[in-house]
Amino acid sequence: MDLQLAGRRILVTGGTRGIGRAVVETFLAEGAAVAFCARDGAEVEATTSELSTDGATAVGTVLDVADAAGIRAWVNASAQRLGGIDIVVSNVSALAIEDTPENWATSYAVDLMGTVQLVDAALEHLRASGVGSIVTVSSVSAREIDFAAGPYGTFKAALVHYTQGLAFQLAGQGVRANSVSPGNTFFAGGVWDSIKTGNPELYETALALNPTGRMGTPQEMARAIVFLASPASSFTTGTNLVVDGALTRGVQL
Repeated sequence: MDLQLAGRRILVTGGTRGIGRAVVETFLAEGAAVAFCARDGAEVEATTSELSTDGATAVGTVLDVADAAGIRAWVNASAQRLGGIDIVVSNVSALAIEDTPENWATSYAVDLMGTVQLVDAALEHLRASGVGSIVTVSSVSAREIDFAAGPYGTFKAALVHYTQGLAFQLAGQGVRANSVSPGNTFFAGGVWDSIKTGNPELYETALALNPTGRMGTPQEMARAIVFLASPASSFTTGTNLVVDGALTRGVQL
């Protein structure tokens, strides 16, 4: 299937590791130009160098998405560099799971408001595109009460509500909005890799809950995100796509 992404201009937050990196790589493989951000300067520099090959356009920027002014400056600079913006993917999470006042504040600032501020800054460019598309990355913890039911799960659920509201509000303006809710995703250096080492009992419990007998990969999540974002999915808006290997049991109506 042709995803019709050749020449499209993409923004991705958190593009150096895990799902975000896989999203950037998948868009580039489809012929899109991608601007991405992350907080770690060394990782941004390395990722930009590794992905800017064979004529690919991968532009990395050091940015904390909790910085509203920084988000707006990055969006506008990226639009100028790429010649516009067609798609934005809000992928960053603070991964603040423990139920503490600090984690509630951080999750609000990063997971929720980082997304809201990204969309607000990019909206005029997405309207001008004519094929504007927004994808927010939520989580199965937004659907079910699990070990991440505190700030992480709460704000991931808020993201789904926010995104479906955007879909309704923007449907007549040529901009789509969807969310993807990944299940447990394993990659080297990721949260589940850390849990496997630091809390093997939790890791084995989580692994046993999935009837596939494994966790997902960043690439599996990225393919779903990129498809939903693409013009090939042009009549899909306001959906929350769960990609979890049948981990969750609730019926999504």
